[in-house]
Amino acid sequence: MVKDKIILGIDPGTTIMGYGVIHIKNNKMSLLAMGSINLTKIDTHFMKLKKIFERTNYLIDEYKPDEVAIEAPFMGKNPQSMLKLGRAQGISIAVALSREIPVTEYSPKKIKQSITGKGTASKEQVAGMLVSLLKIKTIPTHLDASDGLAVAVCHYFQMGKPVGEKGYTGWKAFIKENPGRAK
Repeated sequence: MVKDKIILGIDPGTTIMGYGVIHIKNNKMSLLAMGSINLTKIDTHFMKLKKIFERTNYLIDEYKPDEVAIEAPFMGKNPQSMLKLGRAQGISIAVALSREIPVTEYSPKKIKQSITGKGTASKEQVAGMLVSLLKIKTIPTHLDASDGLAVAVCHYFQMGKPVGEKGYTGWKAFIKENPGRAK
């Protein structure tokens, strides 16, 4: 059982970096912040990395997370893109570790499955589920923000799961087993 913890979730990117911050108190989750950092107007890759470094430092100073969760880069068709994404992720990881904040990495599929019950869910489906879980008024303009939030929520869902805890095959199975929890 999680008593009191702040989790920063990061969806790394060199075009747009998404983040979400949640507070866990007495095993109840609440949204502290969600947003995105637009890097499109920055000319060079190295200056984008500098901005990621600065903004990650700012987020840690502002919200003082106990843990950081980050999305793992996925293998795409372009090796250069994956290399740049890995650098962006590495910067955020290095900032957290330099502050002695534990970091956990999750695959995109694991995050989607944790939030929606389906590892192939769309960004819109993930955002919709987060709106429901955290009672968010509006979905952000950039879904990278909800992706960052999804990483934090995934981390919370993965924490302290006892061996043998009941799993569900999807949302329908969860509702069937927990009719009073889905409203």
